[in-house]
Amino acid sequence: MTPTAAEIETVMTPLVAVYTDLHRHPELSRAEFRTAAVVAERLRALGLEVTENVGGTGVVGVLRNSDGPTVLLRADMDALPVLEQTELDYSSTDRASLPDGTDVAVMHACGHDVHVTCLLGATQVLAESTAGWSGTLVVVFQPAEELGSGAQAMVDDGLYSIAPLPDVVLGQHVAPFPSGTLGVHAGPAFAGTDAFRVTMFGRGGHGSRPETTIDPIVMAAATILRLQTIVSREIAGGETAVLTVGQFHAGTKSNIISDQATFGVAIRSLDEGVRRRVIEAVYRIIRAEAQASGAPEPEIVPEESFPVLVNDAEATARVFGAFSVRFGAQGVIDPGPVTGSEDVSLLATAANAPLVFWLLGGTDAAQYEAAVVGGTVERDIPANHSPFFAPVIRPTLDVGVEALTTAALEWLGI
Repeated sequence: MTPTAAEIETVMTPLVAVYTDLHRHPELSRAEFRTAAVVAERLRALGLEVTENVGGTGVVGVLRNSDGPTVLLRADMDALPVLEQTELDYSSTDRASLPDGTDVAVMHACGHDVHVTCLLGATQVLAESTAGWSGTLVVVFQPAEELGSGAQAMVDDGLYSIAPLPDVVLGQHVAPFPSGTLGVHAGPAFAGTDAFRVTMFGRGGHGSRPETTIDPIVMAAATILRLQTIVSREIAGGETAVLTVGQFHAGTKSNIISDQATFGVAIRSLDEGVRRRVIEAVYRIIRAEAQASGAPEPEIVPEESFPVLVNDAEATARVFGAFSVRFGAQGVIDPGPVTGSEDVSLLATAANAPLVFWLLGGTDAAQYEAAVVGGTVERDIPANHSPFFAPVIRPTLDVGVEALTTAALEWLGI
């Protein structure tokens, strides 16, 4: 069974309104209350068994349709503390508080609103066409993907006592390449991430008498620059690693030398050996710079950890083949591994099930082609986490709904 264009169109028209509503009202990790309520209401209207508050704000829907395989489709729901600058007429102006009380703007800068909308659409298509498939559909709307903790939280909260163990876990992530195109890669497909909060301790004092202090800002700045040499000088050219320092906090006034500086380090890797070497180098350099400054032992606190996402080879071949039939050979590419990270693999690992997770193009095709011709893709095509990231609504949503439906029917179809 393959959904017809008319069936998809019937679903798509109201879904656009759902998408723009979700985009206007993003919610931070572990606070996806409104989004979860929208999801639960729509799933109940489609006749699914619905369980809310799984792993925090997670929502699980189950649709049993006679005997057959069990397929799990997953979407993440959380947004980011980013001030939206897209100037869309449905831009977010919402604000929220971080756990430490800091007031921030909130934006769906990673496209999770696309993921939620597409999964709602695919669920509707499958719920309204049960004569064409057999088995059990499990849909998981996951919180806190941006923290790397949402999938595990749902598993720990009894996800697989609420829903049956799946025979396959499927999902997608919108990305900055042409809308209408899908990217599927077997094997290691998304990098693992390890993030650390580092605090370097100095000795504070007056800015006019630096000789009486140990300046933690100078020490941390030297450390950050030295950390950049790990990838360039300790990792071979044929290996993959990315090291990013994404935040730095120190001081209260320009003429006061603070007594500490804090920064955040994120490491991306696709291989366990590389991961281990980079982490060891991070610890070594931070401690050595502190020692060189005559400072106390720094504090290095692990915060987030995403495993490498590995797509099952056999299941990926099935999905790639189904997509090629559905969207044509030009509509499916192998993008190779990417250095972004995802925690969806934890849902598959916990069930001992194969995983297939693919990329969904979200950029206007003509805009992307013009950037390719001009050699300005990196400059002109906003990527995930950018304040300008704005997936084109259609055909992105159309292809996202069809991709989830098509992949699910590889196992559920009769």
